[in-house]
Amino acid sequence: MKDPRKVAYEENKLDKKLCRLTGQAIVDYNMIEDGDKVMVCLSGGKDSYAMLDILMKLRERAPINFDLVAVNLDQKQPGFPEDILPNYLKKLGIPFHIEEQDTYGIVKRVVPEGKTTCGLCSRLRRGILYRVAGELGATKIALGHHRDDILETLLMNMFHGGKLKGMPPKLKSDDGKHIVIRPLAYVPERYLERYAEQMAFPIIPCNLCGSQENLQRNAMKALLREWEKKYPGRVESLFSSLQNVVPSHLMDGEIFDFKNLTDTSGSADLEEQISWQPVQMMLKEKSVLVKVDDEGA
Repeated sequence: MKDPRKVAYEENKLDKKLCRLTGQAIVDYNMIEDGDKVMVCLSGGKDSYAMLDILMKLRERAPINFDLVAVNLDQKQPGFPEDILPNYLKKLGIPFHIEEQDTYGIVKRVVPEGKTTCGLCSRLRRGILYRVAGELGATKIALGHHRDDILETLLMNMFHGGKLKGMPPKLKSDDGKHIVIRPLAYVPERYLERYAEQMAFPIIPCNLCGSQENLQRNAMKALLREWEKKYPGRVESLFSSLQNVVPSHLMDGEIFDFKNLTDTSGSADLEEQISWQPVQMMLKEKSVLVKVDDEGA
């Protein structure tokens, strides 16, 4: 049996770590400002539950004032327990809104059997959530994507899309009307798994997005887990690379003007410039065997 004092210590340690990482991401990318009304998108999964809980704690400690409103999109998937989220949010005492839209039926009707549903499903959700944010007067839309989600997206785009592209911690919608933030951008998924168990969140399983077999995202998730186990520190280093980009050392001519790159210093810098002149081999003196004609000696 575990020592209750040790359990309490570990739980408090995890709580502080999550708040620190989330708070740091919010500060680094100026995600939440004074007077903001943040629409927290709540799906019923561990990530969004944790995000809401952490944002509520940070709101009490933050030097700025901001409001939270929880929003759930009821996609009308069969077996979805409609009472769990409203009851949970009422106990928290936080304003909330349940938006009912049959996106499940649309996706199942449009997408052929066996094909992945994530693309269409995410576009439908995004449009609905943007509309709801406008109706509620929300200035920011908070999504529950964590560090591992960002890295999985990076790897999928590299391996299957031929792009060096991940998930931004903060973005503006195409029409310029909405700002989307990802407060959990610095948080590893394993922390959220432990926190969900610790807090006993009423998890609602989803049988639409992310639940299909053979998704490339699942393969990327397995790859990251394997790296984390076999090569400690590799995943952290990979994530750090997203914050330390050197365009001049990549190959995209749209973000770095390679064509017009010239030497303007007037002198060659030995560390920065490379001479492409042929290298002349310096030969040491060698003894030459001379065939001596005995007759001419």
